[in-house]
Amino acid sequence: MPYIPPEQIARARAMDLLTYLQTYDPQELVHFSANTYCTRTHDSLKISNGKWYWFSRGFGGTSALDYLVQVQGMSLPHAVETILGQNAISAPAAHPPPREPKALKLPEACPSYDRVMTYLTGRGLDRELLNSCVRQGLLYESLPYHNAVFVGRDRYGKPRYAHLRSTTGSFKGEAYGSDKRYSFRLPAESSGTVHLFESAIDLLSYATLERMAGQDCRRDHLLSLAGIYRPRVGDPHSRIPLALTQYLKEYPHIRQIVLRLDNDPAGRAAAKALEDALSERYEVLTELPMQGKDYNDWLCVQKGLRPQPRQTRLRER
Repeated sequence: MPYIPPEQIARARAMDLLTYLQTYDPQELVHFSANTYCTRTHDSLKISNGKWYWFSRGFGGTSALDYLVQVQGMSLPHAVETILGQNAISAPAAHPPPREPKALKLPEACPSYDRVMTYLTGRGLDRELLNSCVRQGLLYESLPYHNAVFVGRDRYGKPRYAHLRSTTGSFKGEAYGSDKRYSFRLPAESSGTVHLFESAIDLLSYATLERMAGQDCRRDHLLSLAGIYRPRVGDPHSRIPLALTQYLKEYPHIRQIVLRLDNDPAGRAAAKALEDALSERYEVLTELPMQGKDYNDWLCVQKGLRPQPRQTRLRER
């Protein structure tokens, strides 16, 4: 487990859940009554007076850190990193001996992928595109929980990363030994443009929108991040996400980066930080979804699977 300085844990624990959700995940926050809120995913989880309690499960806490660990199932380092930013966790003062990298342990595959296909097409994704991902070993259904498994492979086709997404609930996670440098991707080899997304589902949503418009969805590189990118506030030298750094090393001919992140405060802040960090070396464009929070929202609106928002958000460049 990465070393976490005690002062970093204390800083993360100081943030209450209401503040965290208002700042980083407002779509998950639902006003219940007076000064009481609940979450969209768990309506029995109530937030009030700086505390939260999950009535259906019989436990609660006082901080966003408790929530991320106990409800979202994050490891403590991941939760601290989520609250404070990707540079929050530092190495210990003493240098431990180097450890062998963990081998990726992919979940057992289900003989069929019916549940995954039903779930993903229900979110508007193109069936032919999904079948292509299955054939390439980029997507499958796991046992025993029937999660959707999005596999990230390196340039030589070796599985290096796997993101798990529940087809029935809110669970999201990574397979043991996942290397964040190789998150879910659809390479294009000869193109000089890469489009960057926060998740595999957003990536495939954009590809579906391209197919709907009669375009070749594989003409450019498509890359998702291994989790939400949160730059440190006010830091002009915020670290570039590992997945993007690795991809640009593998495809050095890339000259244009299109940021297709979420259209919310966190996504816009991340896009601005990446523009600042990359614009000297690359042409950087920001193309946020025109409707909804992310590209899957936009796709679902286009397909009539979700009501159109009252206001269409303007695209940022």
